[in-house]
Amino acid sequence: MMRAGPRVPPESPHLTLYERKGCHLCAVALLQLRSLQQTIPFFLDRVDIEGDEDLERRFMLEIPVVEVAGEMVSQGTIDLTAIRMAVINARLGKTLGDSL
Repeated sequence: MMRAGPRVPPESPHLTLYERKGCHLCAVALLQLRSLQQTIPFFLDRVDIEGDEDLERRFMLEIPVVEVAGEMVSQGTIDLTAIRMAVINARLGKTLGDSL
């Protein structure tokens, strides 16, 4: 039986997790993001970088990489505080630079 994910309002921001198979940090990041998604709604898009030369070149040494509303927020070790703030700001229509 598959468990349904959280209901996400249509106006919620999009978060992208760049990952690859066999990446332990990526698996941990996914668990952390799923947990965060329970408290702050956002769409979670997962992108496997393997097989895409451009993505491999950009992210291979930095995965997992998290973008919120198109802005890179975290890479390598996941910074949940930064991600939480970026999701909140995106929900309010602000960019990362606006919160600094």
